[in-house]
Amino acid sequence: MSELREHAIEHTDPAGRATVATGTEVAVHDPGQLIPLVRTTALVRCNPLTKIAVALILMVGTLLSIDMVSAGVVLGFCLLALPTTGLDLIAALKRLWFLPLGALLAAWGTAILAEKTGAVVIDLGPVLMTTGSLEAAAAIFLRALALAIPLIVLASTIDPRDLADVLIQRLHLPEVVVVSVLAASRLLGLLVSEWQTLAMARRARGLAGGSIVRRTGSLFAGIFVLLVQSIRRGTTLAMAMEGRAFGRPGRTWRRRSTFGAGDGVAVTVSVAVCVLAIVAAHAFGTWNPIVGG
Repeated sequence: MSELREHAIEHTDPAGRATVATGTEVAVHDPGQLIPLVRTTALVRCNPLTKIAVALILMVGTLLSIDMVSAGVVLGFCLLALPTTGLDLIAALKRLWFLPLGALLAAWGTAILAEKTGAVVIDLGPVLMTTGSLEAAAAIFLRALALAIPLIVLASTIDPRDLADVLIQRLHLPEVVVVSVLAASRLLGLLVSEWQTLAMARRARGLAGGSIVRRTGSLFAGIFVLLVQSIRRGTTLAMAMEGRAFGRPGRTWRRRSTFGAGDGVAVTVSVAVCVLAIVAAHAFGTWNPIVGG
């Protein structure tokens, strides 16, 4: 979702996305986005490569050791920095409920299967947990959240168009491949909408119910119709890309992908957080590297 400096006419495209046209650009608001973006911040304005680099740096800092201190430092920073992402935090809490659940499941498995060291805390026959296994479980819980939150949150702030621009202009990836993937990703919502419309139409005509054999035949018929529509749309898209000279030498770009001071600040802060996490783990004596322990 792009920043809008002025509002104008709004309409809805066939994929169900609200499109707002202005004198400078057209912004597409995708209701299917995992976490809605409600305001523009300095982090949101950063280059997509910077956001990817920040997520990778924080993930590497978390992966170096399995301990509560380093993972807790990274996780604490991520939680404190959530307001700077410009995301709808209430919607994030509602839609990311599975993250703590998955981390708890990983911690439960670790508590049961980890090496039993220290005093016994729980002894229920096959279920044996000690202080050492519970500490390992807590570290895995924090580590899982510290790994997932930066990736999901920063990915939610990346505009696919900006990502395509930086991949082509800065990393010099093939234009046709990048733009094709971008177009395919933007058309997924339209494909889902068409499938729902097709299913309701076949159900209204009495073609979707009945025996398992009939339902299976109806399913394959629907898939065939979608395939035909996708091929037609792909052909039209290929002709449009050819007409706009994608992949041809000398093609110019209206949207330039640039790096600013905010990009350097974001990367520097993420590196500082990782260094702080490592230093804190060594200071508290909990450093447990995954390689060369």
